[in-house]
Amino acid sequence: MTREPTILVFDSGLGGLTVFAGVARLRPGADYVYVADDAIFPYGRLEPDFLIARVHAIMAAMIAQARPDIVVIACNTASTLVLPDLRAAWPDIPFVGTVPAVKPAALQSRSHMISVLATPGTVARDYTRDLIRDYAAHCDVTLVGSQRLAPIAEAFMHGESVDDAEIAREIAPCFLEADGRRTDHVVLACTHYPLLLPHFERLAPWPVDFVDPAPAIARRVDHVLRERGFAASHGAEPRLGAAIFTSGRPASGPLAGLLRERHLVQQASPAP
Repeated sequence: MTREPTILVFDSGLGGLTVFAGVARLRPGADYVYVADDAIFPYGRLEPDFLIARVHAIMAAMIAQARPDIVVIACNTASTLVLPDLRAAWPDIPFVGTVPAVKPAALQSRSHMISVLATPGTVARDYTRDLIRDYAAHCDVTLVGSQRLAPIAEAFMHGESVDDAEIAREIAPCFLEADGRRTDHVVLACTHYPLLLPHFERLAPWPVDFVDPAPAIARRVDHVLRERGFAASHGAEPRLGAAIFTSGRPASGPLAGLLRERHLVQQASPAP
């Protein structure tokens, strides 16, 4: 196939930009649509039935408008809950989700003590616990559900100041010591969290590997597109993509600059 693919990247807010950046590095010539459901951010506090209906409605509007060749659900909370519904509704469109990177963390851990830093919704999902059972049974796994980190990351990307003490409190439960061992891997199971990675590294009580899922997701997207006949876009110039915010609020200040750096231009939203 000679044309470039259209890639739709969806998140509850700005966290999906971490995934978008990884995909764009591998597929610079693609046509991109980035959708942030910031009207009701954050997703971690929402009831499952409401969230499923909400994401389904947004996808219906955006698929009709953008006609994507692939959809990336760059949100752990949504991915662990909504992907089966989306795949059933649009069987001809591949959906790539974002799930906690428990498997690579468990494989790489030397102490066999890992933590999963997520939203409360992701921590509560059976999907997350199934990942731990299947891939990390040999590890001591600590699940940490943070109510505050995603909003803190969102505020940070809007140029607001963040409180180091608050961030330190949120990540503190991830760091445990027992029998001469201590946590050596922390899975960042929310795409917002890598936005705060420099803060995490500076505030951690000891060095750990923070596992960002974005590179693996990008490789998966590239693999699926190759399977569907889209050639690689090596050396292609980045195209201007569309950024859509369901709140309708115009991006300004640091956020506007952030979008420009990623070759995204804000457009009006047809989504609910």
